[in-house]
Amino acid sequence: MKLLLDFSTFLLVFFSFSNESFSLSDFQIKRFCAKEKRVSLCIKNLQDKRSDLQKGKLIEIPVKPYKR
Repeated sequence: MKLLLDFSTFLLVFFSFSNESFSLSDFQIKRFCAKEKRVSLCIKNLQDKRSDLQKGKLIEIPVKPYKR
């Protein structure tokens, strides 16, 4: 019984969040790219990735480590 409950919870979570994708706004892109050396190139790349994401294409997202 517990296995069935766990499996149904997994399916509910999987299907409810699988088709959602959130893209960055223009303000968030500019704020993120303000720290980069080439601001205009960074903005162009992120806007291209945002348009690809909205079209449904897969994109690669780099992860930057957090520095204190």
